[in-house]
Amino acid sequence: MADGPGLGTIKTTALIVAAGSGQRLGAGGPKALVELAGRPMYEWSLEACLAADLVGEVIIAIPPGSSGDFPEAEAILVDGGQARSHSVAAGLELVKTEFVLVHDAARPLVTPDLIDRSIMALDSSPEVDAVIAAAPVTDTIKSVDADGQVTGTVDRDGLRSIQTPQVFRVEALKKAIASGDLESATDDAFLIESAGGRVKVLDAPASNMKVTVRADLATAELLLSRASG
Repeated sequence: MADGPGLGTIKTTALIVAAGSGQRLGAGGPKALVELAGRPMYEWSLEACLAADLVGEVIIAIPPGSSGDFPEAEAILVDGGQARSHSVAAGLELVKTEFVLVHDAARPLVTPDLIDRSIMALDSSPEVDAVIAAAPVTDTIKSVDADGQVTGTVDRDGLRSIQTPQVFRVEALKKAIASGDLESATDDAFLIESAGGRVKVLDAPASNMKVTVRADLATAELLLSRASG
């Protein structure tokens, strides 16, 4: 990565959310522990965070009582909660830095470069509370009514498919969590938006995919093998 303002001095805490049940994946246990390309899925995200220039400490929010399943993690472990944002709230209690980078363990193809670029984007945008990775939408999007009748075609130029990492000013995220609906929040940027905060998007590759169902495992393994090759 090229040198830039603050490079090497902005140390952000990374919080990997790994407390998901893996129910939709049919994993029979925590999704983060499902084997992917010969290792538990969470290790791919942990490796990327540890390799990023601008990340200092790494925290992993894990299923309660499962610390024995993460014996070699080079990170601080904290018990997560039932909802995703409950896990983030638990991890935030341990964060001492100005910024926190939240990343889903279910996105194993994240790169150190994307992590660093996300942090630098927030550092260079003092007017916003968060910077989130997102991919431009390439499919045609149509709105429909309750009967399935098409009501219109949406301009996709202004649409993004939201990913992680998402980088936040810690105090802004804490306030948003304290006042937000954690049960219905699908990502933490929604809580910032609901609290009246400002969120900026950083374009990211579609290959930074989320593993949700079984077919995604094969796709992720193929992409990982190409990246390492």
